[in-house]
Amino acid sequence: MTNTIALKGGCIVKEAEAAGTITPGHLIERTTAGLVQVQSVAAGVAQRAFALENDLIGRGIDDNYSISETVKFGVFERGAEVYALLDGGENVAIGAQLVPAGDGSLIEASSGEEAAVCAIALEAVNNSGTSAGGAHMRILVEVV
Repeated sequence: MTNTIALKGGCIVKEAEAAGTITPGHLIERTTAGLVQVQSVAAGVAQRAFALENDLIGRGIDDNYSISETVKFGVFERGAEVYALLDGGENVAIGAQLVPAGDGSLIEASSGEEAAVCAIALEAVNNSGTSAGGAHMRILVEVV
């Protein structure tokens, strides 16, 4: 287990106000008001932007951002490695193609969802013990 979200490769670090609760590792998106929120479209095309831990004020990867807090996030380049969140109900193998789950986490891509693939699993993770939309588990991924 690691204590940082951005593991390898480059990203541009940005900040924006949170529209709701965000956990480091969540895939995020901008709202029309310029805020950030968890990525909200299941299997939708998403910017490769992940919430980072706010280490500038001593917070770690398990410390959530609350509504109206300034969120530190990275927009990652292809090939970068990120400690993301896998949705409940998922059991993925190394090499699995991952798409947004619609709640900031990732799920394995189904047939026809190839255009929305935003990451590849670099480790096998079994989160099938919880239901879809349930507790998220951390997973090491490569941004594509």
